[in-house]
Amino acid sequence: MDDFQSGEEAAFVVDEVSNIIKESVESAIGGNAYQHNKVNQWTSTVVEQCLNQLAKLNKPFKYIVTCVIMQKNGAGLHTASSCFWDNSTDGSCTVRWENKSMYCIVSVFGLAI
Repeated sequence: MDDFQSGEEAAFVVDEVSNIIKESVESAIGGNAYQHNKVNQWTSTVVEQCLNQLAKLNKPFKYIVTCVIMQKNGAGLHTASSCFWDNSTDGSCTVRWENKSMYCIVSVFGLAI
């Protein structure tokens, strides 16, 4: 890593990543109602927008982005993740977004290069 990069410039900032996720979900899904035939398009768009915005931060990370969209119909959904990494450099952020008809859960993992 370059000597001129301070800890903040090279850090995984959860608030910054959370805002990117929220903006990506809002722009891709917004006020739409759940439509089964659009879920593939929405998930792809959310993931691509997140990755594009994360890349624009120019931080020394490799990113992994996942997106799950689920219709609100009373069914349960449980999800978990575990990581074996360097807590001082790597990080993750998960955002649950919802509207009247669906849930969208997006996770971003940032791994320092």
